[in-house]
Order: sequence, then C-alpha cells, then structure tokens
Amino acid sequence: MSQTLRPATGTLDVQSLIDSQRFSAYQWLILILCFMIVAVDGFDTAAMGYVAPALVQDWGIEKSSLGPVMSAALFGLAFGAIFAGPMADRVGRKKVLVLSVFFFGACSLATAFAPTVWWLTVMRFLTGLGLGAAMPNAVTLMSEYAPARRRAVLVNTMFCGFPLGSAAGGFFAAAIIPHYGWHSVLVAGGIVPLVLAVLLVATLPESIRYMVVRQYPADQIRKVLARVTGANVNDARAFTISETAPAAASAIGTVLAPRYRLGSAMLWLTYFMGLVIFYLLTSWMPTLMKDAGFTLQRASFLTALFPLGGGIGTIAAGWFMDRFNPNKVIAITYALTGVLIYAVGQGAGGEQFVLGALIFLAGTAMNGAQSSMPSLAAGFYPTQGRATGVAWMLGIGRFGGITGALLGAELLRMHLGFDRIFTLLAVPAFIAAAALIVKQVGARNAAPHDPKQAMVSGH
Repeated sequence: MSQTLRPATGTLDVQSLIDSQRFSAYQWLILILCFMIVAVDGFDTAAMGYVAPALVQDWGIEKSSLGPVMSAALFGLAFGAIFAGPMADRVGRKKVLVLSVFFFGACSLATAFAPTVWWLTVMRFLTGLGLGAAMPNAVTLMSEYAPARRRAVLVNTMFCGFPLGSAAGGFFAAAIIPHYGWHSVLVAGGIVPLVLAVLLVATLPESIRYMVVRQYPADQIRKVLARVTGANVNDARAFTISETAPAAASAIGTVLAPRYRLGSAMLWLTYFMGLVIFYLLTSWMPTLMKDAGFTLQRASFLTALFPLGGGIGTIAAGWFMDRFNPNKVIAITYALTGVLIYAVGQGAGGEQFVLGALIFLAGTAMNGAQSSMPSLAAGFYPTQGRATGVAWMLGIGRFGGITGALLGAELLRMHLGFDRIFTLLAVPAFIAAAALIVKQVGARNAAPHDPKQAMVSGH
C-alpha cells in the first residue's frame, strides 16, 4: 500500500491499490453477482424462443404471428442499452442495475399472463428495455472492480453467463413445459430476477471508481475499499484515480468528444457487423444447411456446433487481451472468423466431420471476438463516460442483429447457393477487423490530453 498512499497528503489512488492486491473474496462475490445478472439476462432473452412452439399450439395461431413478439424484444434491448448508459453515469451503476433487473423480472412475470399477441409484444418490448439496461452496467461495474492485469479475462468470464443462461433456459423449458405449460418458463424467468434484485440491494457495492469521481464521502469510500482489497486504508483522507481528464462535462459529451469520436464509431461498427453474422447464422443456419442437402437432424446438429465453443473462445480472447494489444487481438480474431466462415461455405460438399470442425472453430472465434467487445469498450472510455460508451455500443449493435435476421431472409429469397451466402457473410467479419485497426491507429494519433485525477476529500 505504500506505493499508492502519499503520506504528505494522505491521498490514495484506488485503482493502483486494487491492482496491487490479490483478487479478494469480495471481488469474487462481485464477479458471481454480475455473472448471475448476465445469466438471467440470457435466460430471459432466449425464453420466448423456447416457449414459442407450445404457445402457438396452445393459442392455435400461426408461427408468423409471433414475428412482432420476437422483434419487439430486440428493439427493447437496443433502446434499453442506449438510455441506461447515460443514466448509470449520472446516478450510479448499482442503482440502474438493481432497477433494470427488477424491471425485466417484473415484465417477464407479467408476460406469462398476457392475454393476446398484442399484449405479448408490448410486454416483450418492456422486458427488452430492462434486459438491455442490465448487461452494459454489469460489464461496467465488473471492469471497475477488476485489477488491470486480469480485467479482460474477468469481464469475459462474467460474460459467459449469457450463453450459459440461454442454454439453461432451453433445458429448463424442455423439462417443465410438458408438465406446467409455457407460462411456467416466463414465471420462472420473472421470479428469479426479482429475488436477485433483492440480493443485489443487500450485497452489491457501488463502483469504487464512480464513487471517487462523484465525490462520495471519504468514510464511505474507505469502507468499500477496505472490504474489496483487505488493506488498511484508515490513513487515507482523499482518493484519486489516475486517468485521462473527462473530455466533456457529460457522459454523452465524453463518448462523442473528438478524442473518442472515431473510436466510438469504430466500436459501434464492429459490434454491429458481429451481430449481423451472429443473428443471421443462429436464425437461418438450419435452413441453409437443409437447403444445401443435409437432413433436418444433421442440419440441427451442425448448427449447434456454432455456439458450442463460445466459452472457450471468450476466455481465451480475454487472456490474450490482458497480455497483448487488445484491439489487435480482437481484430485478428474477427479476421480469423471471416476466413473460417468462408471455409465453411467451401466445405459444404465435403467430409461432414471437417465441415463440423470448421463450424465449431468459426463459432469459437466469432463468439470470442463478439463477447470481448464490452471489455474492449470498458477499457477505452474514462469513468465518467464508461457506462454510456459500453451501453451505446451494445445498443447500436443490436440493430446489427435485426439487420442480420432480415438479411438472412433476403438472401434465401434470392436463392443464392450455400457457398455464396457464406462468402458474403465473411465480409462483415473483415469489416469488423478493419474497424478495430482504424480505432487503434486513431487512438495512437489522438492529441494527448493532460491527465487529471478525480479527488474526493475526507469528511
């Protein structure tokens, strides 16, 4: 601690202290809580897809009638992220996290009792608002409690909760719907977040970096910091963060300031292109495989290989990001995704084992790159604009998911071959890689700003 405390002034650099200590039990608790937030987010995001077949049968409606229901959630996710980021930078990460988890839990519970498709659409949009608000703030809070040397791999590990929550929803739905009906999945998807919200109120701390920037009372900061690090901080009278001065007075102004404008645009473009690929493949790959001559069973099996390696890719990408230039690491991973997707298109007529291996590797690279983007964004912005920066990237990127689903339908309508579709699908991956290289060059050429330390005096 002697390296971070300046005895003459009693000033303590909180991030330097966190970086110098072992990862504590309290930091593990924060990681687990954020993992749980992301997991229930994944469960509720995917829930409607799992209940749709039973709902269609129960209500006696056409499958196409649920189109607005599915798209409503995507729009809700986008707008929830865009509006929640600035709110979290203004009122705090914890408050927005607790409110968003409570809100999407309540809306999911209400969705179970929706009487018509119209009400179902409205409730899924509202659920999406809460889901979209939770994810970026969980990422922001975790990144602000992680030591710099392990930040990317910890945030990426937390992010693995999303696909695991989504997969758990499928197993849960398969087990419970035959006995209790489709409503039971949405009821569970509502009750669990409501219980979690209460747990968050009791145990989750506010971001220590946010507390310093917003000049919380010194006693309050000391209490949280001592619990996080286990260090004796009683002698500290003021707290500071060594980071670049805020580029503007507001969070939105910081994200759009000249110093961050190009990087913000490139992050948006990268995440947008990644979700074009992800949603097109997850929505249409079984149909593409079947049109290429595979049986429905084989097409489903090959499609399932795409997300299977997501956890491996995400943690591996985080490990490399902590050791090398993160922009270059993720740019290379997107470029590798493009090469592998192209190879999948060329291998459709060959050995199925080779095709399956290519799909698995493409999914590992794709999910590794895409799931690392929140960590990359969190490291790019200063504390004042971090939640907004991460949230806007996720929110704007969601429109890439909508585009991907619509693009897949259009490519099928044009009757393009399997190989041509996958060749075209490699293009967004290369665009994403190029965007991150532009971001890296732009950050290197940006005019330097005087460093400024955010300080709070002891009371």
